[in-house]
Amino acid sequence: MVQYDNPFFPFYQFAVNHAGVGIHAIDQTGRTIIYNDKMKEIEGLDLDDVGDRSILELFSFEQEESTLLKVLQSGKEQLNVKQTYWNRNGNEITTINDTFPIFSEGVLIGAIEIAKDVTALEKFILHPLRKTSTPVTFNQIVANSDAMKAVITTARKACRAKLPILLIGETGTGKDLLAESIHNESSPTDSPFYTLFCHSTDSELIEKLAQEFDEADQFTLFCERIDLLSMGLQQKLLSILSHAEKDGRQFIASIGEDPVELISRGTLMKDLYYFFASFTIRIPPVRKRKEDILPFIDAYLTKRKERFGYSLEGVSEEVEQLFLLYDWPGNLRELEFLLDEISSLATMETVITYEMLPLHFRIKTDDMMNKPVQAVDFIVQPNKDLMPLDQFLREAEEYYLVKAMKLHDDNITKTANALGMSRQNLQYRLRKIKK
Repeated sequence: MVQYDNPFFPFYQFAVNHAGVGIHAIDQTGRTIIYNDKMKEIEGLDLDDVGDRSILELFSFEQEESTLLKVLQSGKEQLNVKQTYWNRNGNEITTINDTFPIFSEGVLIGAIEIAKDVTALEKFILHPLRKTSTPVTFNQIVANSDAMKAVITTARKACRAKLPILLIGETGTGKDLLAESIHNESSPTDSPFYTLFCHSTDSELIEKLAQEFDEADQFTLFCERIDLLSMGLQQKLLSILSHAEKDGRQFIASIGEDPVELISRGTLMKDLYYFFASFTIRIPPVRKRKEDILPFIDAYLTKRKERFGYSLEGVSEEVEQLFLLYDWPGNLRELEFLLDEISSLATMETVITYEMLPLHFRIKTDDMMNKPVQAVDFIVQPNKDLMPLDQFLREAEEYYLVKAMKLHDDNITKTANALGMSRQNLQYRLRKIKK
């Protein structure tokens, strides 16, 4: 929040940052001047991240404009507007917004938005069943490694036991797929599978969950990342689940880290952990089971070929070597998104070659292959297909920042000064590259 020479400013600042709704204000140029703690929680950004950028640089709006910019352009308020958009980290957000123009002596100087997060509620209402068009089963989960074979074996035992299950694994390891496989293995065909997205979940969604329990006898509830709930909501969820246990109901939860660490940090309620810990299944990260990478790629390409008729059938030896060397911090989800990007741009190719890899991925891995990305890669050539402008700008930025950091021995302050930007701005952009 911008500091004003006003003795009451600390009171305003406290009120804004402790409000139960997100508050985002911009000036007449679209630059952020107020961004409170609740908005940071909703959008996953910080004032340091947004301060140097226009709102259009931060978010992607699909089929609709930013309500903030609409009000800034029209000077007219917009009330009770539902908006779905994606932040720079690629997270989908849905909010209900009240947006107002701000005038000073009759001149429009900016706009302010008050937002209520309904992301989790929207997902629960709109996507109560499986995320994919076909049921996910154990046979569809790639499990060539001994570690994943053990995971599947334990999960099948859990199906027979009909006890609450806790899945532990990093983001992108496939906890949601395992939960749905357990459901499809152990539940009647017409039994629904619900997912409670615990990120940004509020009491309204927990109340809706209680109503669902009153109306349905048989179902599976998957509570995705219970460690992201506030302690108050964890207590409320535990109370509801404890009173809802009966035959025909399967409860599954997931967490992203070791439960002992989460409990010691005060982010996971011990009693909620004990409720789900009857069967605990740890899903190892991809870097510890690289035997699953190539079979996953084969399964992905086969599925895409059957569904869309793509000609891609495999990867070159060079790409295979690179994929096996890379640590995949985003696990199989990162690999899947990368394959999505490659296949969407492929034409008649049958093999994924190094040259087909997105530039941002090649920049991250150039040291592994001893193939540093060169500036010539950004030159527009007549015999080379043009990439979408957004992709070109993103990859050019990544290339430039990586080279600038290497030039200044990875010193944030020196690099930021050389580029004429704040340290916070540079740190934000570097975090974006690493995702």
